[in-house]
Amino acid sequence: MTALETFQEHRPTLFGIAYRMLSSVADAEDVLQDAWLRWSGVDTGVVEQPRAYLCRIVTNLCITRARSAAARRESYVGPWLPEPLVTAPDDAGGGVERAEAVSLAMLVVLETLSPLERAVFVLKEVFGFGYREIAGMLERSEASVRQVGSRARGHVRDRRPRYDAPAELRRKVTDEFLAACLGGDVNRVMAMLAPDVTAWSDGGGKVRAALRPLHGADKVARWLTAVMVKPLPDPGVHQVLVNGSPALLISSGDRPDLVACCELAEDGAVSAIRLVRNPDKLAHVRLPGQA
Repeated sequence: MTALETFQEHRPTLFGIAYRMLSSVADAEDVLQDAWLRWSGVDTGVVEQPRAYLCRIVTNLCITRARSAAARRESYVGPWLPEPLVTAPDDAGGGVERAEAVSLAMLVVLETLSPLERAVFVLKEVFGFGYREIAGMLERSEASVRQVGSRARGHVRDRRPRYDAPAELRRKVTDEFLAACLGGDVNRVMAMLAPDVTAWSDGGGKVRAALRPLHGADKVARWLTAVMVKPLPDPGVHQVLVNGSPALLISSGDRPDLVACCELAEDGAVSAIRLVRNPDKLAHVRLPGQA
């Protein structure tokens, strides 16, 4: 097998690590390009475990990039949200790494970890590497890696979403909720919201978005209906998957304008809303039917 064939074989795993480490499609793709350049300069014939070797390259590149990204986010305008992976609901192939991506809510939790904690958590809990393997990748003792892993696992357990709604229910509620928002029906929107709902909107200071999280059904409903009823040139509404979960994409002409993701409480009420509008984070998104 050639170096390129080996790299392509493991690309879904490498992308999965990079995306979970960086919460950015663009940054993950950049890391994979750098990893390929390094891999292509290696005598691959003497590498006994190519998957582990490649994962080590990607992980260390991600740790370096994550540290610089954290510094940049200190000056970010408004709430920061991960860059969404958007696919069509009927996209059954051609992007396995995308369909298996972790939810936006989980990525937000991972953002609260240090780059080292995040690396250990992703490699151990998602991709099944043992602590001894991870220690070798990160050039640390196995004991210290175990400590980091335990700390990260506890941190994630305390903060991860408590309820994961079935896909069919999420699709139904998401569609109905958007219809209510687009119709400007504040009362109907409020009826679908949990009393303690929180909404985040990420415009990056480049497009209209709330500059801080909104809390409570009344405030969230009034803000959402005001935003949604604002007319767009040649608008379109598309059912999509965002990180593998049902979501909605609103377009203006041939470009994406907004990606909306909802989380549900156990009673079916909308408990959290994340709206990504930053055009930089939607640059990679293709509308359904686009090549």
